[in-house]
Amino acid sequence: MFGDFTATDRWSKKKVHCVYQAQIIAIATRHADAVDYKFLVDGKRVWVALPHPAWVEYKKRTGKVITDSLGVEIAGHYLKTALESGEGVGREMYSLTVEETLAHLDAAVAEMQSQPA
Repeated sequence: MFGDFTATDRWSKKKVHCVYQAQIIAIATRHADAVDYKFLVDGKRVWVALPHPAWVEYKKRTGKVITDSLGVEIAGHYLKTALESGEGVGREMYSLTVEETLAHLDAAVAEMQSQPA
């Protein structure tokens, strides 16, 4: 659902096409305690960093795990929200907090569940 989507940029009102491209453990690439999700937004690279402690906190709260595919959905949901709200226009990297990550997880799951089968 959020691996390939369109969003309307708040300021330009232009529709942009977003496509998930890669998941990278940021510990190795930039010494961060996060998982980075790379998207192409109209061909431009944009990264969404989700903090590793969100995985631990989610498991503690629910007993469930954040899978790789759910991570893509969380990052994509955040990116769509950021584009449509005008947050961080032109940024190449977005870093979420644990609470932001869990809020976008809940929102992405709710949207996915509301879609007809």
